Amino acid sequence: QVQLVESGGGLVQAGGSLRLSCAASGSIFSINTMGWYRQAPGKQRELVATIPRAGSKNYVESVRGRFTISRDNAKNTVYLQMNSLKPEDTAVYYCNADQFRGSTRYEYWGQGTQVTVSS
Repeated sequence: QVQLVESGGGLVQAGGSLRLSCAASGSIFSINTMGWYRQAPGKQRELVATIPRAGSKNYVESVRGRFTISRDNAKNTVYLQMNSLKPEDTAVYYCNADQFRGSTRYEYWGQGTQVTVSS
């Protein structure tokens, strides 16, 4: 099992910045891709950004150029630096990780952290 704990959410004015962190613990061996998803009220959860252990980062078009995902494998932590925030970025942000044990893929989620951007 892998536990994911997010931190760094809060209330910020439009144009401001926040940095989210997600620390993984437990059976963290072979964690592959880590990422961030978000869910706004009344909407489906959507991918924000992902970063594999090695390889290219992926961003949803609406955050490209404003958000930066990074990870520290030594600390088993993934970050999301969010700049130039807009009211439409308001959502609960969830950390996600996947792990392969043999041929079986396991997926884990954090509890979510609220990000509110005021206009």
